[in-house]
Amino acid sequence: MTPEKVSLIFTKIVFKHLRTNLFHIVLSATFLTLATAKTYAQAQPKAKTETPVLQPPDTLNPNAPQAVKLPVKAQDSVKKPFLSNIVKRKAKDYERMNMKTKIGTLYNEAELFYEDIELKAGIIQFNYEKNEIYAGRIKDSTGALVQRPVFKQGSNVIEPDSIRINTDTKKALIWNSRSKQMDFNIKSQIAKKENDSVYFLYKTKFTTAEDIDNPEYFILTQRAKFVPKKKIVVGLSNLWIADVPTPIALPFAFFPMSEKAQSGVIIPTFTETSQQGYSLQNGGYYFALSDNYDLTFLGDYYTNASYAMRFESSYAKRYQYSGNVNLRFERIIIGERGLPNYGNRREYNIQWSHRQDSKSNPNSKFAASVNLGSSTYFTNSLNQSNIGARLNNTLSSTVSYSKTFNTLPLVNIALAATHTQNTGSKQISMTLPTFTGSVDRIFPFAPKDGVKKGVIKNINLQYSVIAENRFNTVDSLFFKPEMFKNAMNGMKHSIPISTNFKIAKYFSVPISVNYNEVWYLKTINKYFDKETNRIETKDENGFDAYRTYNFSTGIGTTVYGTFEFGEKSKIRAIRHVVKPTISYSYTPSFQRYYDYYDTDPSGTIRKQYTRFEKGIYGAPGLNYSNLLNFSLNNTLEAKVVDRDTTKTELKKIVLLNSLNFQTSYDISADSLKWSPLRVSGGTNLFKEKMNVNFGATLNPYAIDNAGKVINKFNIDNGGSIFRLTNAFMSIGYRIDSKGGEKTTGNTNDQGERNGGRDDDLFGRSTDLSDRRQSQFDEDETQDKDAPAAFYHTELPWDLNFAYSITYNNTSKQNDIVGNSLMVSGNIDLAPKWKVGISTGYDFVQKGITYTQLRFERDLLSWRMDFSWIPIGDYTSWGFFIGVKSGLLSDLKWEKRKAPDRIIR
Repeated sequence: MTPEKVSLIFTKIVFKHLRTNLFHIVLSATFLTLATAKTYAQAQPKAKTETPVLQPPDTLNPNAPQAVKLPVKAQDSVKKPFLSNIVKRKAKDYERMNMKTKIGTLYNEAELFYEDIELKAGIIQFNYEKNEIYAGRIKDSTGALVQRPVFKQGSNVIEPDSIRINTDTKKALIWNSRSKQMDFNIKSQIAKKENDSVYFLYKTKFTTAEDIDNPEYFILTQRAKFVPKKKIVVGLSNLWIADVPTPIALPFAFFPMSEKAQSGVIIPTFTETSQQGYSLQNGGYYFALSDNYDLTFLGDYYTNASYAMRFESSYAKRYQYSGNVNLRFERIIIGERGLPNYGNRREYNIQWSHRQDSKSNPNSKFAASVNLGSSTYFTNSLNQSNIGARLNNTLSSTVSYSKTFNTLPLVNIALAATHTQNTGSKQISMTLPTFTGSVDRIFPFAPKDGVKKGVIKNINLQYSVIAENRFNTVDSLFFKPEMFKNAMNGMKHSIPISTNFKIAKYFSVPISVNYNEVWYLKTINKYFDKETNRIETKDENGFDAYRTYNFSTGIGTTVYGTFEFGEKSKIRAIRHVVKPTISYSYTPSFQRYYDYYDTDPSGTIRKQYTRFEKGIYGAPGLNYSNLLNFSLNNTLEAKVVDRDTTKTELKKIVLLNSLNFQTSYDISADSLKWSPLRVSGGTNLFKEKMNVNFGATLNPYAIDNAGKVINKFNIDNGGSIFRLTNAFMSIGYRIDSKGGEKTTGNTNDQGERNGGRDDDLFGRSTDLSDRRQSQFDEDETQDKDAPAAFYHTELPWDLNFAYSITYNNTSKQNDIVGNSLMVSGNIDLAPKWKVGISTGYDFVQKGITYTQLRFERDLLSWRMDFSWIPIGDYTSWGFFIGVKSGLLSDLKWEKRKAPDRIIR
């Protein structure tokens, strides 16, 4: 046989039941791999000399045993079984075997793989008579101890100074071990491995700090029991901060170490409010119901008998769906019962978000986005810190299911429930349900193959239907019997038939005819009641329908104009695109659907009405419409030389996204035939960091002294051609130290979900139930291992501002009705210090708007922040310092002053 490299040979080993005999492992491995002579199948030459045992360096304390000092036991005379397992090992310098002491040695970058054990160290020695393995460090050229052992069994990894293992009993002694379990870093002076699932620890430090040798804090305990992936049970424990013991101690503690979520108690936070007294907030219980969903119950209690309850649940199924549900209820009491300032309100809010994975079913989709509840919930809530939601005056919800049938043509159906709520007027509009269906476009005269050309081949038609059951109510009657008494329902069918063709290659002419049919189950009847001497309106139940149609056509084209500059100019060309369109629409009168009713007892005065006027899709028109519409759309682009000299192509820049003009002329009207001219436009500046939008309404008719529009052109009344009735302009600008690149950190998700913005322009929302989340967007590209410094050349910062102005002059007011500036900015004063502000100024009311100041200090495994609202109706502040890790989320100190809310 050809001799092989020692490091490339492995050996199978056979074991007795319930007992591992390392003697056969090492002995066989020695004869099969370490012999310098050739190896034969039937005979084994005797070793001429014995290799002396290398004395390992003293890496333990003086009382620690040395593997080389173990006594040698007499050889077992029983016949040994055949080899049945695999041993792999290697070393950089040498591998030696002492046949007298029965000790093998691997030196320098030694590695040993046996069953589920992986061991790497500077030196590894194994005593195959006692079935013991020793691993430790070695000294480098400077005399420093290097190559700390790494012991891995299954998924458990331990990095000690030295370790001794008995492979027969599975027991081990470990000195200065280091291990990571979930977020915990564990360092023990002495650890005893009792078996594969139990460790006993002595003088142990527990911390979530990254640097286990120099942690910013740790929990020190004398004795602990550790069960991997299950639990850690400790005795008397003491909190140390910066190597200084604190008076904070626990007689015992239990830490679950399961990789799966575990149910447990959530410790509340003690706070003080000016109107509700002392309180315990955000205490409750977390239910780990399964791998796919959970449930969190949180509650608040105040000494004046106010209380709150919240149920939060998240659920997910991979490649199927994900979502979360929040149910919130609060009973808020202000003042003393019987006194004038006493107030007692019940507030609630329901949020549900459901997202379906696009890969789960391409032909059907279910989605939900629900945000409904009391109109004053975000204003009065004692557990919400989200000014953006308070400023928002609209809550909306949609729950929908849609399905596509792969027929020819395609058929789509959808079923939805919608909700819209105005928190100012407290009006609620809800559809329960809404059904929509549509059939894809059909070209009845087009060939199956080839291009559709001409009027006939381009004729196409569609079909769509919508059916609704709508409720209009107010906040106080929501989901009460009164809400369902005045339900409105109906169904609308639409069949548009259209075609298009070109004239002289450049002019496009569309033609369309629309047919609509509306079904109602309830109409009205108006009549004069002589007994009551008033006009009565009576609901008529039963099926009824009306049908309408209209015709429209037009002509449009696109005109291009390019102005070119010289070759030496940085701006090479400016391109202007103009899209003029003239359209005509005609809708006849549907007078046959109108009736008359008396307005007085004699019946001499009669008025016209239609029985469909209270329908959800409106009523057919009484007057015919004959309109000419004019529109002119403009875009402006430039081609410039790129600053990057390596690029040869010109760079395109949009100078004007849009500039639109629109008006109409009513041929059938007897007066005021021209409608106001509406101007709108927008553009992006400074590398699209600034967006500008503007609009104006120009009326060609004059007004009288009472401010009423008269049938006389403004220019004929001594004025200009147009009269500016209203105008607006808004500017948004965001810049940062990275050139406007969007960071990938946290956004204001909860604030957006509550109805506010997804940025911090109106302040950053705060989840009071979990203050561990940062108030700032965290940059994931930042090197967390970079050394911290108080000053550096670039301070990360961002600035976001929005300015809006609105002008109104409909009745000679000539007023600026809105003029405000909102600003938010954040800056890193140092790598661990962040400061932010959100504020604004109202130039009409002449006052500072909502202002929030944010401060945050990253304390490595801890986080400290301070949020302050110094002025306004919601003055408040909050301070928090606590551990970031969820394992020690209760290790915190929190203090805040709630805003003095006014019950509304």
